[in-house]
Amino acid sequence: MDRMWLKEYPAGVPHDIKPEEYSSVVELLEDSLKKYADQPISVCMDVWMKYGELDKLSQQLGAWLQSLQLEPDARVAIMLPNIPQFAVSMAGVLRAGYTCVNVNPLYTARELEHQLKDSGATVIIILENFAHTLADVIGRTRIQHVCMTAMGDLLGAAYGAWITFAVRHLAKMVPKYEIALDGRSVTPFKKALSIGAGKPLRKPSVNHDSIAFLQYTGGTTGLSKGAVLTHRNIIAATLQAEAWFAPAYQGQTNLSKLHSIAALPLYHIFALTLLLLALRQGSSLSLIPNPRDIPKFVEVLRKRPFHTLPAVNTLFNALLQNEKFRAIDFSALAVSQAGGMAASEGTAKQWQKVTGKVMIEGWGMSETCAIGTNNPVTATHFSGTIGLPLPGIDIAIKDDDGNNVPQGKNGEICIKGPNVMRGYYNQPEETAKAFTADGFMRTGDIGVMDERGYTKIIDRKKDMILVSGFNVFPNELENVISLCPGVVECAAVGVPDEHSGEAIKVFVIKNDPSLTEERLMRYCHDNLTGYKRPKYIEFREELPKTNVGKILRRELRNTPAAAKAPAPH
Repeated sequence: MDRMWLKEYPAGVPHDIKPEEYSSVVELLEDSLKKYADQPISVCMDVWMKYGELDKLSQQLGAWLQSLQLEPDARVAIMLPNIPQFAVSMAGVLRAGYTCVNVNPLYTARELEHQLKDSGATVIIILENFAHTLADVIGRTRIQHVCMTAMGDLLGAAYGAWITFAVRHLAKMVPKYEIALDGRSVTPFKKALSIGAGKPLRKPSVNHDSIAFLQYTGGTTGLSKGAVLTHRNIIAATLQAEAWFAPAYQGQTNLSKLHSIAALPLYHIFALTLLLLALRQGSSLSLIPNPRDIPKFVEVLRKRPFHTLPAVNTLFNALLQNEKFRAIDFSALAVSQAGGMAASEGTAKQWQKVTGKVMIEGWGMSETCAIGTNNPVTATHFSGTIGLPLPGIDIAIKDDDGNNVPQGKNGEICIKGPNVMRGYYNQPEETAKAFTADGFMRTGDIGVMDERGYTKIIDRKKDMILVSGFNVFPNELENVISLCPGVVECAAVGVPDEHSGEAIKVFVIKNDPSLTEERLMRYCHDNLTGYKRPKYIEFREELPKTNVGKILRRELRNTPAAAKAPAPH
């Protein structure tokens, strides 16, 4: 196919990558852990960890896991926030030859039960803060071994003990729980490490086709599915990200001196790719266990120069509302990476005004190992597109029958490349539906590609609003309304309407008390054609979001339509 986008690549970015550089993710990890042994890998609550320490601890954890006599393709669930135990657990599971199943720590019992049962995980590594959720469901899962960690376990003897005490007894963040044993084992994290320290870590028999991660989809439209990500997928995604971001770091003679901010949860594919990229480069991360505490987050940002800040649009927005954030020195910031949800032009303009840096938007999914397309990091302005396919990736815009649509026409964004999942775990029918006859994966996103290869997302297929037979895409409305002075954040949904089938309702967070429904309606009247104008407007203090920060439109759709917005004068 014609890869016209290659002509738009910044100088030095290769057209392809070579996953064969490593035989497995294990080789990639062990290569970096040895090469950068004396370099820092992470800092959390002002406590640093070096690559050499990560090497030793993950080797111990891996040896402990192997001592459990698990089946060769065992799945190990990791239910942790952004603390040092995450990298130790991920590396330990992979080095032992098993599959990582990343779990959202904020899952409800229902969601956790589904993921544990669907994945068939027999081991779980979990922070004690969330053990009460596990206790509710463990009897209905295959979990046989629980590795229980406390917040301060890897934060030093004295300071770590204090942090654990404070979390348990002062903040009271560890609800009571009782794990039903029934033949199961519950092992403290530090004890697992000490047991593993006395055992050898056997070299696993894994290759490019072995499963590295079962990465579960957000489940925003139903039960989440496990995307099967092989070692080849993970290596490819890591090398693609490295190649794409390289121009942003030109002038940096030593990439191991780069520092990134890990505020997005590491169990999510977006941040997981950041961690893997850091490991490949030998660079370091600031781990933010709770990015929702914006004042504390900003204090971390003020402590040391940072070069890469990935975030979702809502997090960029929240930072911009903090006055101390505006006073930070942004001179080292090389990449402001937006993803996970649509970035709005209003937020992007404000970001560039405050930081002096361009917000670079990309697009990807759990099924694509995060980044599928991205804007060039050399961009001088926010493009409003999701950019170009990364090295080795093909993007096609197709109709419902799998045929390519004419250039410039809307269709479903479909993707092919070495980073794209093998399929959905134990779901052959869903896997078959996910791919076209010519091997492209259907993404469910509606988009359009221009003559240079830049793709613009119109919206999710399932979020489209049908007003009197006209297709209305919420992303477009949200982007326009976000530019209205006084609007901080907004979300558009369709609500039932007896005359037009569906009507548009917009939920708005404002920072200007003088912004009224009437004024906002007048703005919409001036900037949107008739059928795209909201019929209802509701101001709110906050919008429902996932733990990653995506706005949950489905929850908003269940809200009563309420009063009709006033007609503009």
